[in-house]
Amino acid sequence: MPLFVSLSRRALLGLGLALGLCAALPAQAETELRIGYQKSSTLIVLLKARGTLEKNLSAQGIRLSWHEFTSGQPLLEALNVGNLDLTADVADTVPVFAQAAGAHLAYFAQEEPSPAAQAILVRADSPLRSLADLKGKRVAVTKAAGSHYLLLAALAEAGLKFSDIEPAYLTPADGRAAFENAKVDAWVTWEPFLSGAQRQLSTRTLADGKKLAAYQRYYLTSQRFAKEHPQVLEAVFAELVKAGDWLRANPREAARILAPLWGNLDPAIVEQANARRSYQVRPVQLESLAEQQKIADAFFAEGLLPKQVDARDVSIWQPQTAAR
Repeated sequence: MPLFVSLSRRALLGLGLALGLCAALPAQAETELRIGYQKSSTLIVLLKARGTLEKNLSAQGIRLSWHEFTSGQPLLEALNVGNLDLTADVADTVPVFAQAAGAHLAYFAQEEPSPAAQAILVRADSPLRSLADLKGKRVAVTKAAGSHYLLLAALAEAGLKFSDIEPAYLTPADGRAAFENAKVDAWVTWEPFLSGAQRQLSTRTLADGKKLAAYQRYYLTSQRFAKEHPQVLEAVFAELVKAGDWLRANPREAARILAPLWGNLDPAIVEQANARRSYQVRPVQLESLAEQQKIADAFFAEGLLPKQVDARDVSIWQPQTAAR
């Protein structure tokens, strides 16, 4: 006798109701997390290479997609138009320009200051001995980067204006070439380009960021994503903290992983560069944005920002376990 004949009318009714309820329930939508990064995005690149973030989030039904960019500004533009959900670390100057452009961004993490991770270099035989000696000199710098603010702060410290020098706006690679071939008198750059030049060329450091520019790096998301997916940001924040702790405890192993991902750099260069970065990930507090205001004011004074920016007029996501 067929099975369905043996079922009672009550059982069939119950089965039908159950099937109907199942059909009425929407399928659990998988959340996609789109992460933008650069080759030099240390902690995110480490998480990608080691697979730890992917493993953690996949258990929560979250699928990752990775999107590489060559610089911070296009990265922020992609985030602002909704093509990304969060970014790896960007220099402190980048959010300021994004604010001036009216971007709807939210801070969700930052790294403790790393002032020694950028510096003003001259050649070892250069007659330049002080910041005041930069007057009238040709200086290579990447426009709108953290190193640009360091140069502004250094000139102000020496009683100079930006108009007192001849800036050469160059990418790090072009800046190094110009510096190496004596096309510029000084070069302002950041890690790992800084350690690369110091280990491979004959250089002298005119000044680093100590007492001039704190050089804090920020992780950003969109205001919409922060509001709709706080649990995802919780997971990412926790993994970033762990990645920073692991890197500081395992500098040589971290350099071995990162060296080929950073264009086959000598691991010794990577290790030296990382030693100058704090990699201590912490929540963003309004009071920690004081230097962001200095950056905004300095760039506005130089006509690089289209309008004045209130660095505190931003959205900040806070982890529930802000224990650091």
